[in-house]
Amino acid sequence: MKAIKFYQPGGPEVMQFEDIVLDAPAPGQVRLRHTAIGVNYLDVYHRSGAYKLRLPSGLGLEAAGVVESVGDGVVNLKAGDRVAYGTGPIGSYSQARNMPANRLSKLPDEITDETAAAMMSKGMTVRFLLRETYKVKAGDTILWHAVAGGVGLIAVQWAKHLGVRVIGTAGSTEKAALAKSFGCDEVINYTEENVAKRVRELTGGKGVPVVYDGVGQATFNASLDSLSPLGLLVSFGTASGAIKNFDPAILTKKGSLFLTRPGLDTYVKSDAALQANVADLFEVVGSGAVRIKVNQTYALANAVKAHQDLESRKTTGSTLLMP
Repeated sequence: MKAIKFYQPGGPEVMQFEDIVLDAPAPGQVRLRHTAIGVNYLDVYHRSGAYKLRLPSGLGLEAAGVVESVGDGVVNLKAGDRVAYGTGPIGSYSQARNMPANRLSKLPDEITDETAAAMMSKGMTVRFLLRETYKVKAGDTILWHAVAGGVGLIAVQWAKHLGVRVIGTAGSTEKAALAKSFGCDEVINYTEENVAKRVRELTGGKGVPVVYDGVGQATFNASLDSLSPLGLLVSFGTASGAIKNFDPAILTKKGSLFLTRPGLDTYVKSDAALQANVADLFEVVGSGAVRIKVNQTYALANAVKAHQDLESRKTTGSTLLMP
């Protein structure tokens, strides 16, 4: 078996494609042969050292595959079952691995392995953001940054399914057109327009009750300036870098705003919460309300190139590694 490992934090070039030895699954585990592997910006944080891992380490939190064997005590899965996961443990950049059975979800027939690998982490993230961190309702208007990315395209469709008006941001006319093709009501090209000013124009001066911001430092001030009084900034990523020099008093000055920095792991800590999240995701994808867009596919051996393209903002939608 082959897998990606890295021994020190750094750029994409630190990833190595190596032979691994896989033991028989321990009690509570299954041996899983991967069929498709999801790539997420969180993987970049782990590889670069922005989020610390114990090294040497594997990489990746999301994949789909087929169960090959089960360890003692596993009763809910059997050899041949198609499954997927989106919350780790880390190590999905591999041809096969042993996984805790309780963190896997059986795939319905109507969802392909490729779709599952492209949607689990991103879709589960969208679900907790829209349904739990701030529970959107029909008639709301929201702002979503980086709307043409993998998370953004899922969010647009899910929000529209719930009756929400979506304002998005993107960095090119091509990305703006892509987001609109998935239902985004308005897309602001942040390279040409003042985001907060345009949001005010689109909302009659009111601003929005919630901003979903996975970009970080580059969009932080625009996010705050786009909120209505008592609005909530949901900062769920730092693709442009960590937010620095933040004075909480600014929240008062800008309208007694709220700020949260949520993470998926907290929302799916229990097995029951995880499966409830996944059930909602499978329902909206299976019904056709949410389409999963896979725009880039790379061989697992070419993970370095996949990360280079991701970090240079050359990718849209979801990216897969094929083992």
